[in-house]
Amino acid sequence: MSNSILGGTPEQSEIVQAFGSLGPSRLGLDEAVRAKSVGALNRLLAHTMAMRDLYKKAHWQTSGATFYALHLMFDKHHGEQLELQDALAERVQTLGGVALALAHDVVEESRIARAPRGRERVTSQLRRLLDAHEIILEEARPLAREAAERGDDGTNDLIVSEIVRTNELQSWFVGEHLQAQDGAP
Repeated sequence: MSNSILGGTPEQSEIVQAFGSLGPSRLGLDEAVRAKSVGALNRLLAHTMAMRDLYKKAHWQTSGATFYALHLMFDKHHGEQLELQDALAERVQTLGGVALALAHDVVEESRIARAPRGRERVTSQLRRLLDAHEIILEEARPLAREAAERGDDGTNDLIVSEIVRTNELQSWFVGEHLQAQDGAP
């Protein structure tokens, strides 16, 4: 296939907005405020994309006596993380930024540990998911407060109402399953 069919190389494509730059946005927020929020939201977006993938891997590869319940829960949580991903990306774009979108961006930006390629024990899956939720929650709360202090109520609301609340609830569900698996909190 020719490069014209595939869209050409990155050097040949026509970039309309560079990553890290801000386009115009008439939200009543100055550029410095929007830039800080875009950076924070892209980091949460990378974490959310990593979390989404951890849930889908767990959904495909879980096993054992609680297979059915975990299979359904993992798929439900994957779908919810997918919705969060979309909300985060749309907020970045609303603020005039460019949302992260590719796997290599996630690897570079997120500190959520990658799961091994092989199939893990259920307790390992659950612990990995709990650890990932904790990373997101530890980063999201101060980012929400900072957005509020800068006057970016939309970003604060998104982080608190959607990111924090969803991840807290999912963490609770995962933790309850883990406790049932091995009696550990």
